Amino acid sequence: MSVEADPVLTAERAHLARAADCLTEMRAAAHAVTDAGVDAWASERLGAARAERLRHLAADPGVPPFFGRTDSGAETFHIGRRHVRDAGGDPVVIDWRAPMSRPFYQASAADPQGLVRRRRFGFAGGELTSYEDELLGEGDQQAASLQGPAASSRAVGGSEVLSLLLEEIERPRSGPMRDIVATIQPDQDEIVRAPLTESICVQGAPGTGKTAVGLHRAAYLLYTHGGQLARTGVLVVGPNRAFLRYIEQVLPTLGEVDVEQTTVRDLTARVPVRATDPAELAVLKGDARMAEVLRRALWGGLVKPTDSIQVPLAGRKYRIPVERLKRYVDDLRRRGQLTDDLQTLHYAAGRERLAQSLAEDARRQKELAGGSPTDAETRRAARSPEVRAFCDEVWPAWDADALVFALFTEPGRLARAARGLLDDDEQAALHRPARSVRAFPWTEADAVLVDEAAGLLERTPGYGHVVVDEAQDLSPMQCRAIARRLAAGSLTVLGDLAQATSPWSSGTWARTLDGLGRPDTVVRPLTQGYRVPGEVLDFANRLLPAIAPDLPPATALRHEPGSLTVRPVGTLAGPLQEVVGELVAGEGSIGVVAADGEADEVVRLLGDAGLPAALLRDDGEAAARVAVVPATLVKGLEFDAVVVVDPAAIVAAEPRGLHRLYVVLTRAVSTLVVLHRDDLPAELAA
Repeated sequence: MSVEADPVLTAERAHLARAADCLTEMRAAAHAVTDAGVDAWASERLGAARAERLRHLAADPGVPPFFGRTDSGAETFHIGRRHVRDAGGDPVVIDWRAPMSRPFYQASAADPQGLVRRRRFGFAGGELTSYEDELLGEGDQQAASLQGPAASSRAVGGSEVLSLLLEEIERPRSGPMRDIVATIQPDQDEIVRAPLTESICVQGAPGTGKTAVGLHRAAYLLYTHGGQLARTGVLVVGPNRAFLRYIEQVLPTLGEVDVEQTTVRDLTARVPVRATDPAELAVLKGDARMAEVLRRALWGGLVKPTDSIQVPLAGRKYRIPVERLKRYVDDLRRRGQLTDDLQTLHYAAGRERLAQSLAEDARRQKELAGGSPTDAETRRAARSPEVRAFCDEVWPAWDADALVFALFTEPGRLARAARGLLDDDEQAALHRPARSVRAFPWTEADAVLVDEAAGLLERTPGYGHVVVDEAQDLSPMQCRAIARRLAAGSLTVLGDLAQATSPWSSGTWARTLDGLGRPDTVVRPLTQGYRVPGEVLDFANRLLPAIAPDLPPATALRHEPGSLTVRPVGTLAGPLQEVVGELVAGEGSIGVVAADGEADEVVRLLGDAGLPAALLRDDGEAAARVAVVPATLVKGLEFDAVVVVDPAAIVAAEPRGLHRLYVVLTRAVSTLVVLHRDDLPAELAA
């Protein structure tokens, strides 16, 4: 039977056309919403709601309205990236996040969840070209498929992967990361649909889709708890801007356009970063002890009142004795020292409360004398020069950067704040003389400390849900910076301990989760690799006994003979140009990964051969078809083909070089070529 004559394919194409027409009608209806002109506020809200609705309904010509279908006897649902309804309000496509879509991802022959059939569709250029069925009712699991220009059918065993599913997983990926709604697997779906109240840590081996799972969980939570999260917001934190550029289209493709995506560096960018710390000093500044040092430096600067003051109120002055002044200061200091976040009084608010306490004291004195001061007069008393001068003396005002600057440039201040926490050598390492805050050579680790100081001074606005990717590389102080943005919300923590490359990385998740303020978070492993071929994973897994002996090795869903090539070379120029030239003749994205110090040489060699290569930088700019990637920027990225240049140089470039090499070797979706001028690291050679 030809494709054109297949009645199932004909019917599904008709439904596809109907869904596209209905989506067009929904957009037209949203455009047609008119303003009744009630008032300016209502007009503004209506305009914002209409704009948001149109963004959610925006057409994407490369994304079909649906990708799957479920049959449960009398009911049939087509599953897609967004809900589509007809003019009568009846569903034409069900959003993949809706409860009735869950069986599409979770049903199996052993547990059909009410389904008798699951159907997947194949598309080419937006046209429906094939379908594949899984029969999930009683009896043996079977499948019938129609693919390409001719019909065929075959049986599918319980562990065999349906061909359309495999095609979608293997499809070449040029440009940014895509969503995975058509291929979400049951173990991934359980994480995606976890309740908003539950924080989750995903220990995900390479290729298991942990990043995609985290982003899809954000989309699911926004769909399920839209009203709540519209008020509190969702934050995605990635390791660098190149990574954010890679993932930036996933959530908009799923209809979610109001999620903030940032890096820890940008999240804590309160001072200009112009310098770099040695690894040992960065570890010290990232240590959780620094939080207590900063707290002591701030609150330890309060001064006990030594004399009474007179507060002007409504034309008279009222004396407040020193005993009451001491009590006001002590009461507020104790409130500022409480550890319960719901009770903690931030430093700046404490200063304002102190001024208000003095004004209220004067007000009570006037009332006892028969007066009746107004609220406005009391507020003016709190702002009077006498009250402000008193507060400046006993409760000094601070800016966050000025506090850290003073701590690092005044050895006596640091010694008082660090007593019993940091030894003399550590204090000496932190000391740096400088003339002014503006001239201070701030580093990334300093910026995190300034952010911590800002959090002590004033409350940091929080989000309803935070997704943190590559979390295994966070320092304890970076964890605290994220925790401050979390407030009472929940977390999705994503990472892989085997890919931990920072100098403060821990061998377990306990410290990170504790720093993020969610020590009881359950760690959920993902070990099934969907994107990386088995040959590549097996090669990279040789490093695991040395870098993460307690982690189980990742297993691959698929194997591709010939996907791995390890080639010794005497010189780099000819072999590199030859390999990249062959890859360019094919399709898909290409990443050439080298040690940071060798990346410019690689760009020059490829340019000399006329190959279109460009250096990937941490500035958010889009990558070229052939991207030369410094090894420190490759984390979280993936390419259809990866060429690794001189793995020994990558290992030698940093203390956790073997961990970095493990990251580099697991970025390939289809092809990995390793070119080495020196011997391979012993762990790989074995």
